[in-house]
Amino acid sequence: MTSTGPIRVLVVDDSAFNRRVIADCLSASPEIEVVGKASDGEQALRLVASLEPDAVTLDLEMPKIDGFTFLRILMSRTPLPVVVVSSYSQKENVFRALELGALDFVAKPDRLRDATSNLMCRELVSRLLLARNLRSPLPLRPRAPFPEAPERRPARDWFPPRRVVAIASSTGGPSALMELFTRLPTDTSDAFVIAQHMPDKFTRTFAERLNKHSGVRVTEAADGDRLGRGMALLCPGRHCMELRGESADTLFVRVSPPAPTDRYVPSGDRLITSVANVMGARTLGIILTGMGDDGTSGARAVLEAGGSVIAESETTAVVNGMPGAAVRAGVASHVLPLGGIADFLAAEVGS
Repeated sequence: MTSTGPIRVLVVDDSAFNRRVIADCLSASPEIEVVGKASDGEQALRLVASLEPDAVTLDLEMPKIDGFTFLRILMSRTPLPVVVVSSYSQKENVFRALELGALDFVAKPDRLRDATSNLMCRELVSRLLLARNLRSPLPLRPRAPFPEAPERRPARDWFPPRRVVAIASSTGGPSALMELFTRLPTDTSDAFVIAQHMPDKFTRTFAERLNKHSGVRVTEAADGDRLGRGMALLCPGRHCMELRGESADTLFVRVSPPAPTDRYVPSGDRLITSVANVMGARTLGIILTGMGDDGTSGARAVLEAGGSVIAESETTAVVNGMPGAAVRAGVASHVLPLGGIADFLAAEVGS
């Protein structure tokens, strides 16, 4: 990909109508050139080899070679940025695709003629334009399936946490969070809160998927939820979350619609800052892969309160915007690759 020319995109969808609508949508942007269309994974692999696109849009349900098989083959041969276009009814499949190496996803409305297709179009264009900011080559995702969660502390047992770990992530975040949470010990003495930029209808499914594979109990947060040791609360999409309480014995979360001042939703800055305000030096902020600078202001609040901040290294961050902004601002106590963050949590959280 050149730094000045348009991003060359291959559109893959088994519906001729959808291919046309998506291609027309992308072609309206002067920064994108649709170089080909494919109706199934087999044809898509041939076109990737012959056309050498910069990025791919992908429907997961296709004949011959489906989207999952296409992703496995593509990422083993020629890793490319892939944006999944999926319906709300296929939420679980979206996260499987992200774990196989897809960059991100957009939600496809039930009817592409619907006015919501305009929103889908804008989101699809913005995600494809991220291709200019990606590491090259793309970081490889774990090949082995994530293990099932080990036996955990009974849900009825509640203990105050030693420390609260506040995490902000965006593009590339779901896979990064899966890797981190599968490495957490079941006897952790800490609690976790997460702001992952994601549409509202997908956060519950993602929380359930994290919970299925994690050593801690993960749920989508609801306003007023109590936070304790060995628990993780994921902020719902289209909302922001803050930690409240007078001490570790009285922690709960406040979930509310975004304020006009929130530049990102969910807001990592707002969440991390609130944890620093409540927990002080017992705060650990983590800023993972993502576009923009969400989390930097929160990280500054953590350091001022005596806590620590980890930023993901550019060697593993799919998009180095968020962690890179924290590093440049001088608010990262540690800069670690994703595996190093997992090792740090596994060692520190269980102590």
